[in-house]
Amino acid sequence: MNGTSKMMDFLEEPAPGVGTYEDFNTIDWVREKSRDRDRHREIMSKSKDSVWALLHSISDAFSGWLLMLCIGLMAGSLAGLIDISSHWMTDLKEGVCLVGFWFNQEQCCWKSEGIKFDKPTECPEWKSWSQLITGHETEDALSYVLNYFIYVLWALLFAFLAVSLVRVFAPYACGSGIPEIKTILSGFIIRGYLGKWTLLIKTVTLVLAVSSGLSLGKEGPLLHVACCCGNILCHLFTKYRKNEAKRREVLSAAAAAGVSVAFGAPIGGVLFSLEEVSYYFPLKTLWRSFFAALIAAFTLRSINPFGNSRLVLFYVEFHAPWHLLELVPFILLGIFGGLWGAFFIRANIAWCRKRKTTKLGKYPVLEVLLVTAITAILAFPNDYTRISTGELISELFNDCGLLDSSKLCDYVNVFNSTKGDVLPDRPAGKGVYVAMWQLALALILKLVITVFTFGMKVPSGLFIPSMAVGAIVGRMLGVAVEQLAYYHHDWPIFSEWCSLGADCITPGLYAMVGAAACLGGVTRMTVSLVVVMFELTGGLEYIVPLMAAAMTSKWVADAIGREGIYDAHIRLNGYPYLEAKEEFTHKTLAMDVMRPRRSDPTLTILTQDSMTVEDVETVINETTYSGYPVVVSRESQRLVGFVLRRDLIISIDSALKKQDGIVSTSIIYFTDHCPPLPPTSQPALKLRSILDLSPFTVTDQTPMEIVVDIFRKLGLRQCLVTHNGRLLGIITKKDVLKHIAQMANQDPESILFN
Repeated sequence: MNGTSKMMDFLEEPAPGVGTYEDFNTIDWVREKSRDRDRHREIMSKSKDSVWALLHSISDAFSGWLLMLCIGLMAGSLAGLIDISSHWMTDLKEGVCLVGFWFNQEQCCWKSEGIKFDKPTECPEWKSWSQLITGHETEDALSYVLNYFIYVLWALLFAFLAVSLVRVFAPYACGSGIPEIKTILSGFIIRGYLGKWTLLIKTVTLVLAVSSGLSLGKEGPLLHVACCCGNILCHLFTKYRKNEAKRREVLSAAAAAGVSVAFGAPIGGVLFSLEEVSYYFPLKTLWRSFFAALIAAFTLRSINPFGNSRLVLFYVEFHAPWHLLELVPFILLGIFGGLWGAFFIRANIAWCRKRKTTKLGKYPVLEVLLVTAITAILAFPNDYTRISTGELISELFNDCGLLDSSKLCDYVNVFNSTKGDVLPDRPAGKGVYVAMWQLALALILKLVITVFTFGMKVPSGLFIPSMAVGAIVGRMLGVAVEQLAYYHHDWPIFSEWCSLGADCITPGLYAMVGAAACLGGVTRMTVSLVVVMFELTGGLEYIVPLMAAAMTSKWVADAIGREGIYDAHIRLNGYPYLEAKEEFTHKTLAMDVMRPRRSDPTLTILTQDSMTVEDVETVINETTYSGYPVVVSRESQRLVGFVLRRDLIISIDSALKKQDGIVSTSIIYFTDHCPPLPPTSQPALKLRSILDLSPFTVTDQTPMEIVVDIFRKLGLRQCLVTHNGRLLGIITKKDVLKHIAQMANQDPESILFN
């Protein structure tokens, strides 16, 4: 009995590590939420005892907001650093500033005296590499070849550094990170994915990858960077460090902050987190996401990375209203966006699968260098692909003014006077036609090369390349409609609203609608996409065209294939992600999915009071399951509870080391009270504290659609199946995913992770 009393004292406090999870495991949302409620109740009950306890309860309530403030500040600062660095390094490929090498081309010419009106970014202080090497100011064939060669060389150097750093220091820093973050937010654990090294390497390599000129964006990776900030800062607060479910609420808010700084769209960021990324999004998380997104956007605005007092490079304001008849070309852009989205997903997934299953995947450095070389060689001759994709989108969104000197604004001025600031529709000049040809070539390059770029072993976002494709098509369509309206203003469709000398068509608006349509086709975003786009443009009156294009694009893309790009990559990688949007319509029962099946060996169980430490260790060593049902006895099979493998191992190891008298022949009790032991027998080990006494159970006749719903809505990792109160089997999240894959005629073994 003396041993039993020692044992009781020992297990009042669980051993360190009990209640934690191993890598590539799913968290138990129900257990985590229950533990947090218990912790909160304890703090509240103690708060009335003393002033110190009251202060502790106030600090506990305030810690969530303090954490959001830190995440917002950190995400905004890193986004500003990435923007400034990538802008400078992109310009470094073409030349250097003599006043200070750390200035990009635009900053270099801000205070210059020798700026030409038609070339505002060219000044004596900025020298191209050919001018520095040869000393000649004039551009000849040799200068062009020299600049071309150095441009490709810089691109290859940046890409090589990016892929090498990712490969050596942080393999998780590649890609956009959104598929993995969606999986982590659904309750899966990928250790190191949101760690310190991943944050550091992703920040550095993102700058290098964007500067290399590859067809990728920094918006998706910025979300990953913000989530890394959230995860690292969680370790400063016990409440979030020790509870995986609470930590996922913080990561949802961090994702909102990431999109907020990527697009300068705080409300769009919150909606993106809610619509696209988060699995569990309570009202409290909505408020905190809003606060984190606000702080992040404010921080970035304070840094002012682009020098235009805006949060993004392609902020634009339109003034001309749109006409109802313009909905037709807007819907056509939506159809194109849907078709492009569906084509891109199929082509990219096919290429990524080929990379996974062939020798191609063994040479990531070579693949990156090859794609970079092809991109740089094809991009340099074309003015619209040589500049960064952000600058290209900015130019395409731009509404031409009188002082614009770009080729896209090379119109023939046939009117002497203008009404205020509004320029009437004019006939296109030679520059516009040249720009159309160059944009058509840029479109072909972007369409093809993005398929091969997304998924390589460098940080790569998809938002910007998708928007660029849509913006090019939109601008070309906008110019075509504008010229049609100018030359045929007497046609019935134009005569009522577009008279000669009026400003009817805004090609930049078409570019914006096209960008939204293509981004919607690839990601299947709707609400958050429209909000992000109107926050970008500051134009509330263009919500209807954006909504029409986004909705059309989603319908068209969904008709061809149901999955967005992130869901497709989740399935390709075999992550255990239970999609909440899909309906389960098959008429199967729990008994059809549970294990063991009829041909399988019997279910591995533990009994509540008849197994020794040695028996339990044998069960653990002979099986790889992550948990075991506990029953009254092997004969009755009446369920008592469920115990996790990790908790069992930690508790037994701890007891063998720290508790006197516990040996391999000691009986393990999962009951409330141990029976009196003879004085000569070994002390018993009581493990009631690690037993889950309320495991979720269903009967064998429960329809699978209800079981799938339970798994989705409660975030279960397993569910026990009973018949007349007797334990029959178990259904895990992996079994549910395999069953869904089987019902959809997919390979059930594609769910790789354990």
